[in-house]
Amino acid sequence: MAKEIDSVEFTKRELTFLKEQRLGRIATVSSHGQPHVVPVAFEFDGICFYFGGWKLKNSLKFKNILQNNKVAFVVDDLISANPWTPVGLEVKGIAEILRGGDYVKIMPQKIKLGT
Repeated sequence: MAKEIDSVEFTKRELTFLKEQRLGRIATVSSHGQPHVVPVAFEFDGICFYFGGWKLKNSLKFKNILQNNKVAFVVDDLISANPWTPVGLEVKGIAEILRGGDYVKIMPQKIKLGT
């Protein structure tokens, strides 16, 4: 059962998991309410998530963030297929465009844990 948490303090286990992962999924929404989710390589500093990308300024995720900076970011993994053992978390947060538009920072506001 997933549990939503209002603080953004990660547990030691979550920190270890996040620092071992390299791929997440960023979800944005267009001005017309159309959701958009894509995988991104990311960095994690223990507090915030960061990602860039090839021609980021031309991407739909970038354009959506400019219009609405509320995002969801999911990092997950499948530990085992038998028995089925998924692990991951969803972060709801605010995206900020950095470095002249070639990098994005996600500041977590809520964490939803799932196993």
